[in-house]
Amino acid sequence: MASLEDYAAFVAVVEQGSLTGAARQLGRSLQAVSRALASLERELGVALVARTTRRLRPTEAGLAFHRRIKAALSDIALARDELAARGGPLTGRVRIGASTQFGPLYLMPILTAFMERHPGIEIELALADEAVGLVENGLDLALRIGSLADSSLQARRLGAVRRVAFGAPGYFAARGRPQHPRDLAAHDCILRRTAGRTETWVFGEAPAAEPVEVRGRFRSDSAPARNEAAAAGLGIAIAPLYQIRGLLDAGRIELVLAGHELARTPVHLLWPAGAGVPNRTRALIDFIAARLSLAGL
Repeated sequence: MASLEDYAAFVAVVEQGSLTGAARQLGRSLQAVSRALASLERELGVALVARTTRRLRPTEAGLAFHRRIKAALSDIALARDELAARGGPLTGRVRIGASTQFGPLYLMPILTAFMERHPGIEIELALADEAVGLVENGLDLALRIGSLADSSLQARRLGAVRRVAFGAPGYFAARGRPQHPRDLAAHDCILRRTAGRTETWVFGEAPAAEPVEVRGRFRSDSAPARNEAAAAGLGIAIAPLYQIRGLLDAGRIELVLAGHELARTPVHLLWPAGAGVPNRTRALIDFIAARLSLAGL
């Protein structure tokens, strides 16, 4: 008789597209996930996934079964959490994603406090600079900085962070300090690698936003590299204030255009849509929203 773990393994295989991804998501061995899938197919007498050289793809029967089983597993998990919440402690694992720079400094103290308050909670923190898919990467929750793309995810806005323009004192001594965003046309600017020959920086908020086209000789897809390039005197860069606080405190950079602040960057918590959000995840969402102060960032 198939167990709940077998059904969970099948759901993870479908959503991850591989045994390895499913094993990583579930925290189980590759062999255990493979045995669970084989046992389930043997019991049902039908192939649930089609094996290819690179991925496992669900069959039509597997897709239909996945829809029913995923909903059932969500209902079971929710029922357990609701029962536990009637007086019992929060337990279980929450997987949360965040950026490599924001997560350690500003999210870790909150996660630590949450785990101290709820000893039965386990937390996995996945750090990445790119916006990875929640379901594909087995995340229950993610903190995102930046505008949100259209998606089926649920979102809770936490506020916004300041973005600032800055450069090295030596650069300003040699090239002068811009007094207005349009003065940036006479300066080297640090650009994202994905930009073309020019990049547009937007100062102010709508409807009075002022877009400015900038150019430069150095570009990178790494935020820390762009910030260091500015500190090294290669030009003027923009970044969220929290990213360059250390450089600013050390005197390696100075802020410019303080009277023409850049548009702020929104911060959200995201989680998969649906009614089956465990109480432990909802509790962490509320805890982060209550504890995370973006003032001064």
